[in-house]
Amino acid sequence: MSQLQMTRTNPAHVGSAKLTSFIPGQGNSNPVQNEKSLGSFESYLVNAVAEMNSQQLNVGKVSQQLITDPDSVDIHDVTTAMAKAQMSLSLAQTVIDRLVTGWNELSTNR
Repeated sequence: MSQLQMTRTNPAHVGSAKLTSFIPGQGNSNPVQNEKSLGSFESYLVNAVAEMNSQQLNVGKVSQQLITDPDSVDIHDVTTAMAKAQMSLSLAQTVIDRLVTGWNELSTNR
């Protein structure tokens, strides 16, 4: 009789089973055995900041193009790029503020 073993999806969970990643919405009953797909919070944060930076640089490039050659750029593209950059910046500010608040709460509760 084979022994049934539960799958682990979090490295903090106790057990000897391999760490697995389950892709929700895929309808698969077998988890995907891919430890590299489990990213760290640090990598998510660095990627988000890099994406925000690229959006800010894109706004500068499109704005400069609008000033130097107005016929080559549609004003709607400039407005959309500015809105995306503003939204990503305010989201990043909110996440950073909540991280700092959470860290302060954790460090004062000891």
